[in-house]
Amino acid sequence: MQPSTTNPIEEATGAAKTVAIDLSEIIVRSDRLRALRPDHVEQLAHSIRLNDGLLEPIKVRGNHPGPYQLVFGRHRFEAAKLLKWTTIDAIVAESMTADEARLAEIDENLFRVDLTPAERAAHFAARKEVYEKLHPETKHGAVGRGRKKSRQNGDSNDRFTKDTATKAGRSERSVQREVERGEKIANVAELAGTSLDSGDELDAMAKLPRREQRDLIRRVKEGEKVSAKTRFKQLKRAEREQALSAEQLALPDKKYNVIVCDDEWDFEPWSRETGMDRHASNHYPTAVDAHTAEEMHARTKELFACAADDCVLFMWTTVPHLAIGIDLLRLRGFRYVSNYAWGKDKAGTGYWNRNKHEHLLVGVKGNIPCPAPGQQWDSLIMAPVREHSAKPECFLEMVEQYFPALPKIELNRRGPPRLGWDAWGNETEPRNEDPAAEAPVTTETNFEGIPPPETCGAVACRPQMRTGSAPER
Repeated sequence: MQPSTTNPIEEATGAAKTVAIDLSEIIVRSDRLRALRPDHVEQLAHSIRLNDGLLEPIKVRGNHPGPYQLVFGRHRFEAAKLLKWTTIDAIVAESMTADEARLAEIDENLFRVDLTPAERAAHFAARKEVYEKLHPETKHGAVGRGRKKSRQNGDSNDRFTKDTATKAGRSERSVQREVERGEKIANVAELAGTSLDSGDELDAMAKLPRREQRDLIRRVKEGEKVSAKTRFKQLKRAEREQALSAEQLALPDKKYNVIVCDDEWDFEPWSRETGMDRHASNHYPTAVDAHTAEEMHARTKELFACAADDCVLFMWTTVPHLAIGIDLLRLRGFRYVSNYAWGKDKAGTGYWNRNKHEHLLVGVKGNIPCPAPGQQWDSLIMAPVREHSAKPECFLEMVEQYFPALPKIELNRRGPPRLGWDAWGNETEPRNEDPAAEAPVTTETNFEGIPPPETCGAVACRPQMRTGSAPER
């Protein structure tokens, strides 16, 4: 038996007193939000033994001689049973309703216990439901449209978010986010302690359809490590691909002497289950069925029918695809002559190194002149990284300066075409009706000096005038 506590604890409910109650007279509801943690019970039992009793009593509701319903103190209650106690000190709230007991249980856990993100979301959502049931006048939309105003000067009940934020020491926006997670995820408390128990994963989980949520919950409860973030990106990518396949983009119907191409390379991660969070397929459909030069050529052969007999191809390729890219350039009928490197301000991923540059291969067929001496840009162009796969516009400016009069097309262009260009691709937008909006970044033609930073963020993109330099052929 536990030593009796002599100092009663004052409660806001008023009708509360501390007494010793038989453990057998206390009922624990099965729908409690916080899961029992056996390791915590053992630690608590050890602490109680060292302190020769409870530091704080549990709380129950009901009337003598019972039975009583546990309000809070589940782990203390289980620790007393582990210690073979027959009674335990408890605050008895005789007039407390079931809803008030539920709110007290939630607040005890929410404001005093270190909960996981999933447990926290479940508690915040449950608190909103109970709080607005107890104080309906605080519910959003409770006044207006002919309804009597229910909150008068002097009312003490704040809206749920304000009351909760004040007690929890958080912002109202963070409370809203927690509630949204709890309301949009089915059985969110079941995710506690799993690979889905983090803020980012819960936010992604909340965006998934309920059938997808149930599937992930089932798999994670079976011990599988899953990611809602990855699954959400997979679904969004599938939606985009389905929409794009319905469009059936028309192939270019003209011939061009200048082609800039950014192929949809597919990069193989360490694991397609866990390594797809930063994969290109999250942003646009990749060539998942084409990983060799021959396969890529077969995939794009009809598209490159737009190349004139005399044509220059500027073709982007990643570091891992460099060898395949050169072979692909040749299969498309072009002779490799040179390449440029885009030096980035941020490092990416890679197997042998963290890639910080991309290659722009240059191939020609027929009779295409190389740039005039003194007009060549440096082979290394430094420019900042923008959204995924977007290339710096200064490279297109370079092409314009090399070939100002030839017909040009950019394949897999994002956004509307530049002035003087045609464009094709899944993310290509209609041509801007305002010609000024499509104007090239700069219009100087003397090739002297360095372009202003606002052009593309590149450092020393354009060449200084040189004398005696031999063209590369």
